[in-house]
Amino acid sequence: MKILYFHQHFTTPSIGGGTRSYEFARKLIERKHRVTMVCGETAKLDLLPTDVKGLYRGDVDGIDVIQINLPYSNSDGIAKRALIFVKFAWKGIQVAMKEDYDLLFATSTPLTAGLPGIWMKWFACRKRKFVFEVRDLWPELPKALGMKNPFLLWGMGVLEKLSYRKADGCIGLSPGICEGIKRIVPDKPVEIIPNGCDLDIFRPGRREDLQLEGVSPNDTVAVFTGAHGIANGLEAVLDMALVLKKRGRDDINIAFIGDGRVKPELVKRAREEGLTNCLFFNPVSKTILNKIVSSVDIGLMVLKNVPAFYYGTSPNKFFDYIASGIPVVNNYPGWLSDMIIENHCGVVVPPDNATAFADALIYLADHPEERKTMGANSRLLAEKQFSRDQLSNKFVDFLEEISEAHSYL
Repeated sequence: MKILYFHQHFTTPSIGGGTRSYEFARKLIERKHRVTMVCGETAKLDLLPTDVKGLYRGDVDGIDVIQINLPYSNSDGIAKRALIFVKFAWKGIQVAMKEDYDLLFATSTPLTAGLPGIWMKWFACRKRKFVFEVRDLWPELPKALGMKNPFLLWGMGVLEKLSYRKADGCIGLSPGICEGIKRIVPDKPVEIIPNGCDLDIFRPGRREDLQLEGVSPNDTVAVFTGAHGIANGLEAVLDMALVLKKRGRDDINIAFIGDGRVKPELVKRAREEGLTNCLFFNPVSKTILNKIVSSVDIGLMVLKNVPAFYYGTSPNKFFDYIASGIPVVNNYPGWLSDMIIENHCGVVVPPDNATAFADALIYLADHPEERKTMGANSRLLAEKQFSRDQLSNKFVDFLEEISEAHSYL
């Protein structure tokens, strides 16, 4: 089977960021399928220019990659990012017109990633299969986060429904996402495949191996990794850090590793309020990130208090934390909180409650044996339910089933 795989934010383990698509593409190749990955410039890949302006192509670990010259940053404004999304979709349609493939797979975000598949089903070849992967619920999340432009919300709603209805099958990353898809296309194949754990990259480490500037050997260190955006609600972490400061718990530090639109505001506030227990670091590759995450004491799962997030997200950081064998402190309800409680691999605190958040970190700092037990439970959960190899095989199985089934028109 020849798969044309669209992921605007494709990256590799040596660069950093989520590597779900990289791992899935590698598994497809391992199982004797051919993959052409179409991506933007979220990751800087060493590819050769093609005869088409703005397109680069080359081999990345056995994956045939076509990169569209569209630089992207989480710190860009909404208008700029929206324009880049539309440009990627248009360029993607042009690529889909020329490539030879049996199945077109597209993963959001952005939601516009599904446009090449919609175009294919409408204007090109209905016999070719289209599978759409949904990473966030649209337009529910933008609306919940404060987007009020009725035209944009309407457009998102139309695009969401078209993507689901034109697809021969859909993949959701969480229970809530799958339920949202089923409400629109109840008779279509929908598979839940959450983000998984890179068990060979993220492994338990030793606290004495931690090397972070500003951290003392006897400090308790909690880490937040990934995007620093509006949706992440990281003001809650600074609120908690202020409580720790007032209680004189200078032995507990919070390390922020990543980048995003609100990071400058967070750094400014921390400086103005004298939050010396908040340390900010630039993004790093997955290999380096593992060395840090596996050596800290606690992983922080933080999101803005928006009900749409509760069952509609599947953050990579959670799976990196549990693979690294550290306890997780989570500040919002939902399927991940339920899992943390059921498997005793961390502490769940109510949203918008800085005191409870600080209490959780103090408890774990003061109970190293409990922390160790929770960390062991985290790794066990990762191995039993979220191995990336296991989930990658599930992904390939689903695409093969869709390929062999009759098309949904």
